[in-house]
Amino acid sequence: MSTVTAILIDDEISNLKGLEQKLGKLFPDIVIENTFQKPEEAIKVLQKQQPDVVFLDIEMPRINGFDLLSQLETVDFQVIFVTAYSAYAIDAFKQNAVDYVLKPIDDEELVTAVNKALHIVKTKSDIENNHKLVNLLSSTISSNKIIVPTQKGMSFIPEEEVMHLEGYDGYTKIHLIDGKTIMSSYNLGKFEKLLSRTFFKCHKSHIINLEKVRHFENEGYLVLEDSQRIPISRSNKKTFLELFN
Repeated sequence: MSTVTAILIDDEISNLKGLEQKLGKLFPDIVIENTFQKPEEAIKVLQKQQPDVVFLDIEMPRINGFDLLSQLETVDFQVIFVTAYSAYAIDAFKQNAVDYVLKPIDDEELVTAVNKALHIVKTKSDIENNHKLVNLLSSTISSNKIIVPTQKGMSFIPEEEVMHLEGYDGYTKIHLIDGKTIMSSYNLGKFEKLLSRTFFKCHKSHIINLEKVRHFENEGYLVLEDSQRIPISRSNKKTFLELFN
């Protein structure tokens, strides 16, 4: 993983210095790019360039931590709220904070919170690198194979062995002709861009292998070789039928 960067935001200078010292001692590899006492200045910087992690005080004059986040168009960083009030915890997690630590900051609590954030940052980095590798492989490996990123690595599946792809909750389940399935962290939209014309997106949650279709049912289903009935949306019926004219 490349260098992890951080920004610290707290209206009290003593809190900023104390947190910076703790991070320097406990996580010397984290690069603290900036510290801000004025949330307005932090917003200007975060609108242009975002670090990996932001340590954010909640209770600040003029603009509190929640308001600061709401003023950003994108929040592409992990948030660790730093607060003196445990009552803020629920609101903090509603703001998608990875964790929060109470003032005065306990070293053990800080380590737990930061390790959570680092794990997410690393996972995100791994996924981005995986995407780049898949795109590279897609341009060099024979086009009759589908590259499927999995938890264990990558699978290279011949297109003719794929019955259909099913998407849900941001993941994709790939159904094979032997009845087995492969789960991928790629969403269905990503596969749609990688697949050849042999495949057809018949529904927002389904892409079918056209060569495996055996029946079209007027009520809105396609029946595949393995007898699976896959829904086809009304808007895609006409397009599907035109493929065979």
